Amino acid sequence: MSRTTDRLNSQNLINLAREAYDMQQRSQLPSIVIELPSKGKTYPQTHLLSDGVVEMRYPTAYDEDILTNSSYIKQGIVIDRLIESLCVTKFDLDDLIVADKEKLILSARILAYGPEYPVVVKDPKTKNDLNRVVDLHKIVASEITLETDENGEFDYQVNETTKLKFIIPTVAILNNLSDDHAITDLLTGVIREVDGNRDKESIKTFIRYNFLSEHSKQFRMHITEHTPKLNTSYEFEGETGGTFTAGFQFGPDLFWS
Repeated sequence: MSRTTDRLNSQNLINLAREAYDMQQRSQLPSIVIELPSKGKTYPQTHLLSDGVVEMRYPTAYDEDILTNSSYIKQGIVIDRLIESLCVTKFDLDDLIVADKEKLILSARILAYGPEYPVVVKDPKTKNDLNRVVDLHKIVASEITLETDENGEFDYQVNETTKLKFIIPTVAILNNLSDDHAITDLLTGVIREVDGNRDKESIKTFIRYNFLSEHSKQFRMHITEHTPKLNTSYEFEGETGGTFTAGFQFGPDLFWS
């Protein structure tokens, strides 16, 4: 064996040892169990997320480096990398539905810097912008009321003769919607079966030639209605007394506020 090969093998062993040490140290950090808005219903029973919970550890100063990583920021993946680092339960973030991912982001913010999140809202009476603080613990999600099967799929009756099985859109599906074919991309992503047929090409043919616009719109509305969502409406104190309810948005500044 050449000296170069010996050095490469030695370096691999060193890297593996470092990774093992890192994992051991991180496993000793305190963690909590996060309940997902989906309750695990939107995932196959074979998926780790089907239990409806994710274990997440407390961040350290080392994790803050992720938030300031210029490469991650330019790529727009800084929050994803942070969540991946903090989740003790390992899974692909793209498998999540949006509400579950948002819950993990909020949980990471609470674990890192506490639940108080400063926002600016407009007072409906005075029309002035007010600086207020949201307690992130109070942000809750709507629940899924539909029955699901072992595949994390739901039934939908299009008409008297046509029945679908579908899933709630995942992060991967929503990220892959094209500007020119957003509706068909969404339908292709969420529809898993048409009248017992799970062949992908057959499903595409149904969407293109048989799924009437009226029925397609009703189906998309059905999905929207039953997709869990975080409720970001919050009761704020008014400028002249009393309270008012307003929505707020949390974005990239969530970890820098």
